[in-house]
Amino acid sequence: MGGCRVLGQASGGWRRGLGIRATSTAAGFGTKARHQLQRRGASKPSDPPGDQPFPGLLRPGTFSREELVDVLRAAVVDRKGPLVTLNKPQGLPVTGKPGELTLLSVLPELSRSLGLGEQEVQVVRASGKEASGLVLLSSCPQTASRLQKFFTHSRRARKPTATYCAVTDGIPVTSEGKIQAALKLEHIDGVNLVVPVQSPSRKDIMEGVKRTLSHFRVVATGSGCALVQLQPLTVFPSQLQAHMALQLCPVLGDHTYSARVGTVLGQRFLLPVESTKPQRQVLDEALLGRLCLTASQAARLPLHLHLHCLRLPGARPRDPPIELLAPLPSYFSRTLQCLGLHYQ
Repeated sequence: MGGCRVLGQASGGWRRGLGIRATSTAAGFGTKARHQLQRRGASKPSDPPGDQPFPGLLRPGTFSREELVDVLRAAVVDRKGPLVTLNKPQGLPVTGKPGELTLLSVLPELSRSLGLGEQEVQVVRASGKEASGLVLLSSCPQTASRLQKFFTHSRRARKPTATYCAVTDGIPVTSEGKIQAALKLEHIDGVNLVVPVQSPSRKDIMEGVKRTLSHFRVVATGSGCALVQLQPLTVFPSQLQAHMALQLCPVLGDHTYSARVGTVLGQRFLLPVESTKPQRQVLDEALLGRLCLTASQAARLPLHLHLHCLRLPGARPRDPPIELLAPLPSYFSRTLQCLGLHYQ
């Protein structure tokens, strides 16, 4: 496989020493990309300084194709051989409806901007729309095919290849473990939602119910929240958000599945999915105070789920694995600082 930089040898399980720490120097989705957004938005009326607690976020509908290409070019974190690695900003969809501004829709322009000419670039692996983090692109079909086969084989062997960082509202009962749940997609009130299924039958499996599995490890705790590493071992839409909600610890900024967690007298419990509609995440006053947010600002809190590390095969069978890393977004680092969450 041509040219990915070896960032450190991966173990079969958790990667220790990820170097996640809340510091003011932590990059967002790319320092150049943040500055690019600031320059592009300089001529537009800005919000009051106190109403900008989430620096560096993309605001859908406020930028052109050319501006998005500039942001993505500045968000490149690694480039060797046919592989290009981006640190995708939160909220940018990879795919979408015809006419929508997505990563796929601007790949031809991005390819030319990166000096690849008319070479066709394809997405090999990417974080979802609401998550930030790594996107792996390839201009070589053979390399892309080899990597896809590696990811498929790893899933079947239950070997993790992706590690996400998340901040959760609530602290998991155990510091490390696995989450297993049967999930299905249901179209409810015009929205596709992930719904857990208890004791699925063979018929359920045939009709689209999938048994899903994720590993988690609590890295740090503070202020009733946790910094958690998550490794999905199956692929399902919004799997990690649904899994953490089932643990009664929804991801911070999850304005879809956090509503399924209720609280009475300080005790958390799962609400019936059938009677629980998605709504803006509700945070208690103490947490809002620690985050220095008003209730209206918290309603725009971005999802704190970041694809931080991808594990790839070495260039040759006996070579050590390769790891690609993406720094945390600046708003994510700000949250860690506010909550006193540190990882040594």
